[in-house]
Amino acid sequence: MKTTLVAVAFLVLALGWTSEAVEVEEGGMAFSLEAVRRLQELTDMNMLAAKQSPRLRTSSLSLCADPMLPQELLPLCRQRGASASLARLALVPLDVCEICAFAACTGC
Repeated sequence: MKTTLVAVAFLVLALGWTSEAVEVEEGGMAFSLEAVRRLQELTDMNMLAAKQSPRLRTSSLSLCADPMLPQELLPLCRQRGASASLARLALVPLDVCEICAFAACTGC
């Protein structure tokens, strides 16, 4: 019984480690899949707000100022061409990335 419990605990930990290991590369930098997922959520929320009121359109600069933006994406905001990089990250197909069938995804 004890051995089974240890084995299950190890499998759960291993699954957690592998899910965190997938990274998305952009502009010579690598970002966790979770950070890219959060960026996509923020982008979707901004697009929804823009549809409701065109005056609420946001640029990548305001996205970089959003406190909900993952901290690991902030260095990208300081680079030249940040808006294009953020737009590309926002379009990464996460379902394909999770199985590492997308060229920008590594760490599987």
